[in-house]
Amino acid sequence: MKVVIDEDKCVGAGQCVLAAEEVFDQREDDGIVVLLDAVPPEEQRAPVEDAAARCPALAIEVLP
Repeated sequence: MKVVIDEDKCVGAGQCVLAAEEVFDQREDDGIVVLLDAVPPEEQRAPVEDAAARCPALAIEVLP
């Protein structure tokens, strides 16, 4: 699995961090997503896919 984020789309809602804090964080100054692990372990798939689904800006893509 590979995670790709589009910082330009991110609105700083923070739903990704709530769903998968091991993979996502937010910048202090503007709340934009920070990708902590672009290739998380397979056991993180469910939370990462949940994070992508929760994202109101559709800024997260999960690739096989």
